[in-house]
Amino acid sequence: MATRWGLCGAGKISHDFSVAIKTLPPGDHQIAVIASRSIDRAKDFAPKEDIVYLGMLHTEHWRVGMLFLKAGKNVLCEKPFAMNSREVKDLVATAKKNHVFLMEAIWSRCFHVYAEVSRLLAEEAVGDVKLVKAYFGSPQLDIPRSVQKELGGGALLDIGVYCLQFVLMVFNGERPESIQATGVLLDSGVDESVVVTMKFSRKRMALCAFSIAARLPNDAVIAGTKGPLKYVLGPMHCPTKLVVNDKETEYPLPEPCLPLNFTNSARLRYEAGEVRQRLLKGSPRMPLADSVLLTEIMAEIRKQVGVVFNQDSQ
Repeated sequence: MATRWGLCGAGKISHDFSVAIKTLPPGDHQIAVIASRSIDRAKDFAPKEDIVYLGMLHTEHWRVGMLFLKAGKNVLCEKPFAMNSREVKDLVATAKKNHVFLMEAIWSRCFHVYAEVSRLLAEEAVGDVKLVKAYFGSPQLDIPRSVQKELGGGALLDIGVYCLQFVLMVFNGERPESIQATGVLLDSGVDESVVVTMKFSRKRMALCAFSIAARLPNDAVIAGTKGPLKYVLGPMHCPTKLVVNDKETEYPLPEPCLPLNFTNSARLRYEAGEVRQRLLKGSPRMPLADSVLLTEIMAEIRKQVGVVFNQDSQ
């Protein structure tokens, strides 16, 4: 039977998600209901929904996510999962208590390029990984949700999360031994640009840089001991190509039926497909343990850079 989706949040990302679902076989996926972010009652969604996609602003993820999880509904929650570690751990604990599916919508993990990188890493094609680099910069100082503190703005929560999750994927969800972060803030108090270095066990390093003020290469590189082998993904959060030792492989996009708001977002279809498979078989590509660790790393970065949200004192 088709997986029946309820979309909570009627903004740009929810639009793209709905368009992406329409590129999938209707026998596998159906959109049953769409509600605005003002929803206050989980019962507004029909009991036949298999899963609810939360596409509203992340300042609302904890409140609305808890609403659905307590009602016994499966949830796919847009990134970032929530505003801080406490909120994320609340969501995870509630999902486990109510025996429902929960996943952070890091759509990057569902791309074919990421699956291929994981396969190559498992085969140790790169040897011992020594350095991972991920850059993501997108000028968006004119977008309110990117710059206003009350809307959960800043480079880290919006795009830095992609760089950090990539590092965790390469290092199999390992906690870094140390984190060093520096950055500059906007007048609103959110981070404009941040550089992060992380040291892992066995003398391995990661370097991430992200900015909402400047355009960066938006790529990711994995370098290992079998040099000069390296993997380059571009753009790193929604890659359509993989370059291995100057050999480039393209992964064509499906054709959407309507215009989209975000780069390559027709590939949100892979995320929907991943969720369907996990509902049937379990073990998602973005494990909750990775989401918890990711949020803890972001909390440490925010602490070092000096970004504090109202939710941190609640």
